[in-house]
Amino acid sequence: MKDNRNLQFIDTNILVYAHDVSAGKKHEIAKELLKELWYERNGCLSTQVLQEFYVTITRKVKKPLIPAEAAEIISAFKSWKLNIIDFEDILDAIKVSQRYMISFWDSLIIVSAINLDCNIIWSEDLNSGLYFSKVKVQNPFSLGNDF
Repeated sequence: MKDNRNLQFIDTNILVYAHDVSAGKKHEIAKELLKELWYERNGCLSTQVLQEFYVTITRKVKKPLIPAEAAEIISAFKSWKLNIIDFEDILDAIKVSQRYMISFWDSLIIVSAINLDCNIIWSEDLNSGLYFSKVKVQNPFSLGNDF
Protein backbone atom coordinates (compact mmCIF):
# COMPACT_ATOMS: atom_id res chain seq x y z
CA MET A 1 0.00 0.00 0.00
CA LYS A 2 1.43 3.35 -1.05
CA ASP A 3 1.87 6.05 1.59
CA ASN A 4 0.43 9.37 0.37
CA ARG A 5 2.33 11.49 2.85
CA ASN A 6 5.23 13.66 1.76
CA LEU A 7 7.88 11.29 3.12
CA GLN A 8 11.30 12.82 3.67
CA PHE A 9 14.61 11.08 4.26
CA ILE A 10 17.22 12.47 6.65
CA ASP A 11 20.89 11.97 5.79
CA THR A 12 23.36 11.35 8.61
CA ASN A 13 24.86 14.84 8.53
CA ILE A 14 21.47 16.48 9.18
CA LEU A 15 20.73 14.11 12.06
CA VAL A 16 24.15 14.83 13.57
CA TYR A 17 23.77 18.61 13.27
CA ALA A 18 20.36 18.40 14.95
CA HIS A 19 21.98 16.88 18.05
CA ASP A 20 25.42 18.56 17.96
CA VAL A 21 25.08 21.68 20.10
CA SER A 22 28.51 22.89 18.89
CA ALA A 23 27.24 23.14 15.28
CA GLY A 24 25.88 26.69 15.69
CA LYS A 25 23.36 27.81 13.06
CA LYS A 26 23.36 24.38 11.40
CA HIS A 27 22.27 22.90 14.73
CA GLU A 28 19.29 25.24 14.91
CA ILE A 29 18.22 24.66 11.30
CA ALA A 30 18.58 20.86 11.50
CA LYS A 31 16.76 20.75 14.85
CA GLU A 32 13.84 22.74 13.40
CA LEU A 33 13.68 20.45 10.37
CA LEU A 34 13.49 17.37 12.58
CA LYS A 35 10.77 19.02 14.70
CA GLU A 36 8.74 19.65 11.56
CA LEU A 37 9.19 16.04 10.42
CA TRP A 38 8.10 14.78 13.86
CA TYR A 39 5.04 17.02 13.76
CA GLU A 40 4.08 15.97 10.23
CA ARG A 41 5.01 12.32 10.95
CA ASN A 42 6.80 11.96 7.63
CA GLY A 43 10.45 11.43 8.56
CA CYS A 44 12.44 8.46 7.26
CA LEU A 45 15.82 6.94 8.08
CA SER A 46 17.91 3.87 7.33
CA THR A 47 20.00 1.53 9.43
CA GLN A 48 23.05 3.07 7.73
CA VAL A 49 22.11 6.56 8.94
CA LEU A 50 21.52 5.40 12.51
CA GLN A 51 24.85 3.56 12.60
CA GLU A 52 26.76 6.53 11.17
CA PHE A 53 24.95 8.88 13.55
CA TYR A 54 25.97 6.84 16.58
CA VAL A 55 29.66 6.76 15.63
CA THR A 56 29.78 10.44 14.67
CA ILE A 57 27.85 11.86 17.62
CA THR A 58 29.83 9.84 20.19
CA ARG A 59 33.32 10.22 18.66
CA LYS A 60 33.70 12.82 15.93
CA VAL A 61 31.93 16.01 17.02
CA LYS A 62 33.39 18.81 19.14
CA LYS A 63 31.15 17.94 22.12
CA PRO A 64 30.43 14.19 21.80
CA LEU A 65 27.50 12.56 23.52
CA ILE A 66 27.95 9.60 25.82
CA PRO A 67 26.78 6.29 24.31
CA ALA A 68 23.67 6.14 26.52
CA GLU A 69 22.51 9.57 25.29
CA ALA A 70 23.07 8.57 21.67
CA ALA A 71 21.17 5.31 22.24
CA GLU A 72 18.26 7.25 23.75
CA ILE A 73 18.10 9.51 20.68
CA ILE A 74 18.20 6.51 18.34
CA SER A 75 15.46 4.81 20.34
CA ALA A 76 13.23 7.86 19.95
CA PHE A 77 13.21 7.32 16.18
CA LYS A 78 11.39 3.97 16.44
CA SER A 79 8.23 5.59 15.12
CA TRP A 80 9.90 6.74 11.90
CA LYS A 81 9.90 4.67 8.72
CA LEU A 82 13.18 2.77 8.50
CA ASN A 83 14.90 1.14 5.56
CA ILE A 84 16.80 -1.92 6.75
CA ILE A 85 19.72 -2.36 4.38
CA ASP A 86 19.77 -5.74 2.62
CA PHE A 87 21.71 -7.42 -0.19
CA GLU A 88 19.55 -5.92 -2.93
CA ASP A 89 20.07 -2.44 -1.51
CA ILE A 90 23.82 -2.91 -1.61
CA LEU A 91 23.72 -4.14 -5.20
CA ASP A 92 21.40 -1.28 -6.21
CA ALA A 93 23.70 1.24 -4.50
CA ILE A 94 26.65 -0.09 -6.49
CA LYS A 95 24.67 0.55 -9.70
CA VAL A 96 23.64 4.05 -8.58
CA SER A 97 27.22 4.83 -7.60
CA GLN A 98 28.54 3.78 -11.00
CA ARG A 99 25.77 5.48 -12.95
CA TYR A 100 26.04 8.87 -11.23
CA MET A 101 29.73 8.72 -10.28
CA ILE A 102 29.01 9.32 -6.59
CA SER A 103 30.18 7.56 -3.45
CA PHE A 104 28.78 4.17 -2.55
CA TRP A 105 27.61 5.53 0.83
CA ASP A 106 25.69 8.40 -0.78
CA SER A 107 24.21 5.91 -3.25
CA LEU A 108 23.00 3.75 -0.36
CA ILE A 109 21.22 6.83 1.06
CA ILE A 110 19.51 7.36 -2.31
CA VAL A 111 18.47 3.71 -2.56
CA SER A 112 17.03 3.82 0.96
CA ALA A 113 15.03 6.97 0.20
CA ILE A 114 13.67 5.43 -3.00
CA ASN A 115 12.76 2.20 -1.17
CA LEU A 116 10.78 4.19 1.40
CA ASP A 117 8.97 6.13 -1.35
CA CYS A 118 10.37 9.46 -0.17
CA ASN A 119 9.99 12.69 -2.11
CA ILE A 120 12.96 14.48 -0.52
CA ILE A 121 16.40 13.62 0.81
CA TRP A 122 17.65 16.25 3.26
CA SER A 123 21.43 16.26 2.90
CA GLU A 124 24.39 18.57 2.96
CA ASP A 125 26.57 16.06 1.07
CA LEU A 126 24.55 15.51 -2.10
CA ASN A 127 24.00 18.32 -4.61
CA SER A 128 20.85 20.21 -3.73
CA GLY A 129 18.23 20.26 -6.46
CA LEU A 130 19.26 16.99 -8.10
CA TYR A 131 16.70 14.26 -8.66
CA PHE A 132 17.36 10.55 -8.35
CA SER A 133 14.29 8.82 -9.68
CA LYS A 134 11.50 10.91 -8.09
CA VAL A 135 13.53 11.83 -5.01
CA LYS A 136 14.80 15.41 -4.85
CA VAL A 137 17.87 16.34 -2.82
CA GLN A 138 17.47 19.40 -0.60
CA ASN A 139 20.12 21.11 1.50
CA PRO A 140 18.37 22.67 4.52
CA PHE A 141 21.27 25.11 4.94
CA SER A 142 20.79 26.64 1.49
CA LEU A 143 19.04 29.99 1.43
CA GLY A 144 15.33 29.92 0.72
CA ASN A 145 14.58 26.40 1.92
CA ASP A 146 11.22 26.10 3.56
CA PHE A 147 10.44 22.91 5.38
